[in-house]
Amino acid sequence: MTFTRRQVLTSAAALAMLPRRALAAMPELVAAETRQQIAPDGYPDTAIWSYGGGTPGPEIRVLQGARVARRLVNRLPQPTAVHWHGIRIDNAMDGVPGLTQEAVTEGASFDYDFTVPDAGTYWYHSHNRSMEQVARGLYGALIVDEPQAPDVDRDIVLMLDDWRLDPETAAIDGNFDNGHDLSHAGRFGNLMTVNGRFDPAFEVKQHERLRLRLVNAANARVFEIGLDGLEGWIVALDGMPLDAPLPVGGAFALAPAQRADLFVDVTAESGAAASLLSIERDGGYGLCRFDVSGQGARARRNAPAPLPANPLPEIGDLAAAPLHEMRLQGGAMRWLESARLGETEMSGQELAQLGKFWALNGRADRPDTPFLDAARGSLHRIAFVNETNFDHGMHLHGHHFRLIGADGAPGPWRDTVLVPPRETRQIALVADNPGRWLLHCHMLGHAMSGMTSWFRVA
Repeated sequence: MTFTRRQVLTSAAALAMLPRRALAAMPELVAAETRQQIAPDGYPDTAIWSYGGGTPGPEIRVLQGARVARRLVNRLPQPTAVHWHGIRIDNAMDGVPGLTQEAVTEGASFDYDFTVPDAGTYWYHSHNRSMEQVARGLYGALIVDEPQAPDVDRDIVLMLDDWRLDPETAAIDGNFDNGHDLSHAGRFGNLMTVNGRFDPAFEVKQHERLRLRLVNAANARVFEIGLDGLEGWIVALDGMPLDAPLPVGGAFALAPAQRADLFVDVTAESGAAASLLSIERDGGYGLCRFDVSGQGARARRNAPAPLPANPLPEIGDLAAAPLHEMRLQGGAMRWLESARLGETEMSGQELAQLGKFWALNGRADRPDTPFLDAARGSLHRIAFVNETNFDHGMHLHGHHFRLIGADGAPGPWRDTVLVPPRETRQIALVADNPGRWLLHCHMLGHAMSGMTSWFRVA
């Protein structure tokens, strides 16, 4: 049974000044079990794991250049850690067990303390047993405001997710070792939510301009986003402003972990409802609605200006940059013949028995040696060659990169690139943040079952 609402288509600064000696009193981010109404009203509530008593966890909002300090307190029955996704962060604060820190055991704590160099939309989530812990609700938004607020009437964070719930009890399906999920597209849910709620509504006025900060927190679902009763522009992707706002002329894809900032004007009449839609094969389904009451202005505004750029490194001569190829391998219908797990070469059947269905350049799971060993400040190109029958969202920690277009020119800045089946996507990376950084597929089941590597910046 699938829960859906068919939408009829009708047309912080203070924290930055906290002295170091006060760290003992830093705010806590408590990871614990709780219950929340995830399914529609009339269904039971759901046992979830959360930061701060609900999902999404507390919205952390600071000014660009400010400091974020949080003490993770683990009250879960598993070790955990927090990854601050998209932040060009100090390596020790990146939250990756086995690479940048040890997992935080039950009853223990860990202090995260870092500055945020870039304005934009980011998020935080568990990075231990991520397929399970994120699916149980361990995520929240991290918003970094520009020093000068843009010309919008409201700023709304929308965290998109899907949940696999029992249709009778609304309990989360706990089968996280499902071989079909791991070897195919990943774990898909039967209920889509926004901000941990089914079909939430926001009150707006006609001709208001909204900033919608979309975050895809789902395990594997690539949302195809559409607008109804709204006219909009994409102004930033993965936190980084576009050189020019991009009008939304139809549906656009948002892969797991990706973000998109939209400026939208409410065009629906007063008394009607506008919607954010998930575009499926059989039509558009409402993710959330905007109930229109009254007018915010008599007429629409002009198209928005670009947001101010973040202090990212310059991309130099791409032709002179070395090209590194990462082949995405395995999965159903193109099974691994063999791959190396640790120092052992294993057959595809042996790997499958261990729950490993995917490989990157012939290696399942994170190897001992890095995919890329880069001098600080050096420019590199990486070609992600998808040899599989499924989408993969490749995410680099600690850095943003530029997509390289078919014409060879650098495109938008991203931290996660969607690579369609049997296609190649090339990126340009300035390796300017020293440390040991994870590189993995953000379809979390794919990462769990082999699609994980790393790179080092000296």
